[in-house]
Amino acid sequence: MPRNEIREEVTARTTYLVKEIYYTLQGEGAQTGRPAVFCRFSGCNLWSGREEDRHDAICSFCDTDFRGTDGPGGGRYSASELADRILSFWPDDSGVPPYVVCTGGEPLLQLDKALVEVLHQAGIRIGVETNGTVLPPAGLDWVCVSPKAGSECVLTTGDELKLVYPQSGAMPEQYVNWAFSHFFLQPMDGPDREENTRQATAYCMAHPRWRLSVQMHKVIGID
Repeated sequence: MPRNEIREEVTARTTYLVKEIYYTLQGEGAQTGRPAVFCRFSGCNLWSGREEDRHDAICSFCDTDFRGTDGPGGGRYSASELADRILSFWPDDSGVPPYVVCTGGEPLLQLDKALVEVLHQAGIRIGVETNGTVLPPAGLDWVCVSPKAGSECVLTTGDELKLVYPQSGAMPEQYVNWAFSHFFLQPMDGPDREENTRQATAYCMAHPRWRLSVQMHKVIGID
């Protein structure tokens, strides 16, 4: 769903459109292995999610289904309803604050100050995985930016920059001076994954500021 349509629907219904919610381990980047509730918001501003549109999408390699609200745990939620739904996935009496990863699609098309405040009031810590084309609301606990070639990245500071590699027009040297604490190269999945992994490994070894991010969840077979 295009960005303007998402904004209009959220405003009209005062709801958040969520594709799916599930409990798993973070499989990528600096938080690899951390238990987390993933909240996948519907919609993206770099691709419609329809296969017939992939050829002219800004991000043509996305492998995530973010269309609609029909996934497990998906639906239309008010802020308080979404907080309760996220909490329902977190183990009781864990002794650890609940942690949610807001992802998509592009979560910052919907994640706003009101929702951040409600989630924090519920004791939930908030991470976000974003393409960096939309500025975030204040108060997020972890910001991971994954730039995509051909898009205008306005978010150049955060906790973690995770670059899918290789991308023509989005090479690591373009981002090395941005204000992030962690820099990761993640080999592009697909038929060339083995060669992309070899290239990413070689780049990290030659440029030690970068670290390799392997999609652990795919290796061990979890969502």
